[in-house]
Amino acid sequence: MNSAATIPGVKLYVWNLAPNPRRVTMFLAEKGLSMEMIEVGQPDLTLAAWYREKYPHALVPMLELADGTCIGEAMAICRYIEDLYPEPRLFGADPRERALVGMWESIAYSEGLIAVAEVFRNTHPAFAGRGVPGTSQAVPQIPQLAERGRARSELFFRKLDGQLTANAFIAGANFSVADITAFCTIDFARTGKIGIPEDCGNLRRWYGDIKQRPCAAVR
Repeated sequence: MNSAATIPGVKLYVWNLAPNPRRVTMFLAEKGLSMEMIEVGQPDLTLAAWYREKYPHALVPMLELADGTCIGEAMAICRYIEDLYPEPRLFGADPRERALVGMWESIAYSEGLIAVAEVFRNTHPAFAGRGVPGTSQAVPQIPQLAERGRARSELFFRKLDGQLTANAFIAGANFSVADITAFCTIDFARTGKIGIPEDCGNLRRWYGDIKQRPCAAVR
């Protein structure tokens, strides 16, 4: 990959340990782009107080534009960047491909990443009383949600394995944001000691291929 071209006048607020900022940094790396990044995660696994004050949604990532506009949510940020820097097209090159990429990226997030997050949020000691992100109100951990999250994760992995039977990538023949979200989900699953089932050979092949891409090394 060539040296990254810097996008001027914007700031990306990230938390190095979290999967959602990684979805954006992988996206940028795949495009050969970079921007100013500000780490807001703290050693106690909280977000910096100044960041929570600046961005009351209290979630990462967040993209701040030169005019002060704050854009949250990983895929909203990625879509904004794709509109400005369309090549390579990571949301699909035509209406059919864009629809398939959008479908599978949504599946990877709602059925995969949310399931893994249920396990993490409801088991990690540092998140006791923080069962729901983006709020300062105490929300208790629920062990049953962690159990359900593990079950959902396996269902998700097996769905991907089936999809990859006849496809090189999650949404078809081309690498896309669907692959980015799925890859970040699988890596984040390790925090809950969740791995790809041994008999999911297609998914294991795909994961190994994605891991070799330069963007996979970016945090």
